Amino acid sequence: MIVDPNTVLHDNVMAKLSGKDAPQAKFFVGQKVRLLEDVKNDGTYPYLSIGAVMIKKGCIGYIRHVGEFLQVIRVYEVHFMDEEAVVEVIGCREHELEAMEPYRDLEAEEVEYMKNYYKKKS
Repeated sequence: MIVDPNTVLHDNVMAKLSGKDAPQAKFFVGQKVRLLEDVKNDGTYPYLSIGAVMIKKGCIGYIRHVGEFLQVIRVYEVHFMDEEAVVEVIGCREHELEAMEPYRDLEAEEVEYMKNYYKKKS
């Protein structure tokens, strides 16, 4: 065997951030969320120095999109409305956000609506 199946492909510094996320997303598109920690520039934003705070802890935003990075890490595109935020739209992980309203399964709601709609038509 070339590769040991027990080999961990990330270092322990990133281990808590690099595991596979749960199959079900914790937040939905349009949901109001709060940031649980400051978002600092890691060097990917060219107009601020590395380590500078881009969005402060406690800022309120709305989920715009749910995507994946490397097919295992769920990333939420969040639009923050705070006027002090240097960047308005940024990608966040689940552990960085807190829901400000209850989770709704929008897909299940739509399926139920369509079932009821076609039941009435027939």
